[in-house]
Amino acid sequence: MLEVSQLHAHYGSSHILFGVDLSVGAGEVVVLLGRNGAGKTTTLKSVMGVLPTREGSIRFSGKEIGSLESDEVSRLGMGYVPEDCRVFRGLSVQENLEAGRRPAPAGRPAWDEARIFQLFPDLQRLVAQRADSLSGGQQRMLAIARTLMGNPSLLLLDEPSEGLAPLVVQQMLEQLTRLKETGVTILLSEQNLKFSLQLADRVYIIEKGAIRYEGTAQSLREDRATREAFLMV
Repeated sequence: MLEVSQLHAHYGSSHILFGVDLSVGAGEVVVLLGRNGAGKTTTLKSVMGVLPTREGSIRFSGKEIGSLESDEVSRLGMGYVPEDCRVFRGLSVQENLEAGRRPAPAGRPAWDEARIFQLFPDLQRLVAQRADSLSGGQQRMLAIARTLMGNPSLLLLDEPSEGLAPLVVQQMLEQLTRLKETGVTILLSEQNLKFSLQLADRVYIIEKGAIRYEGTAQSLREDRATREAFLMV
């Protein structure tokens, strides 16, 4: 579904990504692991078209999208949930969901409130509340839910466990596991190794803007030397 080849990205004159190669197959959960500042967020922003200064090939469902703006990429069926959520703070939960609504492609079941509340039952209880009254974890759930209302075929999640209390991290893991079971394809960036290995089919490790490791979640569990070299603080 997603093929990234020799991706380079820049912030102004700073060269951040150096020839990143990665792929995500339909129905997979792929995790991009790395320490803080390794290039995870930049990779997701580049794929989504949020970061315009980039080189290389980005193919989504067979179409080259490397030159497209983020709104054009979104219309092709890619959804992006940034680390800071960016919910509409002055709107209610229901209004946030409405803002994200987009028809599903022909032949695919649509995400609607019923499916959203089954996945995130807390949001049903909070449906009339303003987004700025929600906890950090609830805002993260709302950001994912709002993106799902657009019926993406590929979901990009940036650090979904970052800054959450341990009990909320466990809740998020359970919710994303259920989301995976629906067949949604997911590429997420993470620093939390335990969280990632319970969710991922495959993993990449990025360090200083370059991919240093690719393998299955199980292979990384068994590779202590790689974990210590690239992920331990």
